[in-house]
Amino acid sequence: MHRGVYVVGQRRLTWHGWCMAAVLASAPSVASHLSAAWLWGLLRSRPGTNHVTCRNGRRAERSFVMHVADLARVDLARRDGIPVTSLSRTILDVAATSRPRTVRRHIQVADDEGLFDLREMEDLLERTKGHRGQAKVRAALALYEENPAFTRSGLERRFLELVREAGLPVPAMNHFVAGYEIDAWWEAERFGVELDAYETHGSRLSFEEDRMRDDGLLQAGIETTRVTGPRLEREPRAVVDSIRRHLARRRGAGAPGA
Repeated sequence: MHRGVYVVGQRRLTWHGWCMAAVLASAPSVASHLSAAWLWGLLRSRPGTNHVTCRNGRRAERSFVMHVADLARVDLARRDGIPVTSLSRTILDVAATSRPRTVRRHIQVADDEGLFDLREMEDLLERTKGHRGQAKVRAALALYEENPAFTRSGLERRFLELVREAGLPVPAMNHFVAGYEIDAWWEAERFGVELDAYETHGSRLSFEEDRMRDDGLLQAGIETTRVTGPRLEREPRAVVDSIRRHLARRRGAGAPGA
């Protein structure tokens, strides 16, 4: 297959076989970048070319892509029996050539699978200053992390402050309507805002229940929108302007009765 790398007992290899062959051909090395992203379950489609990272790259022609980096032991792992870059290092490496929203999705996918370690990622970012994926990963974390100050009560207080400062009608908070509790409720417009904190909306079950809840409210003629803690902190003016337009639209259309 490669110099010093042989396949015995079969003619056709799986993708994993080709990946392992690339790792062996450039040993000591590990699968990395898109190959590692596939092994960690971050990609929707399997990469056509294998990627490996080694400490000293050789200039011989290869059928795979070789990257050169001096990886720390903590940046090494094993997936499906194949030496591979750690999840955090994989996300950082792939971020260098990915769109910002793709980087956010990779982090979210990893977290959904219970694999993402924020502390490990922050440690990696401190050790790899100058890496081309740094800015995108840091931006993704800024949007993805929940600010610890934004517990549900803290988020509600901040939201009410912004509503009052903007001169909007003050909503009823934690109000029950149509069998559901709505975080902020405008009766006349039959419009509500759900304030999403990760601590209360971070599980798969909560995700499903929230969607069923939205559908039930819509059937009752009630519109809602969702505002997260990070968004409220990041762009408070945009949030308030959006709510102002929603309320005006509902008034103009004549909100349906209960």
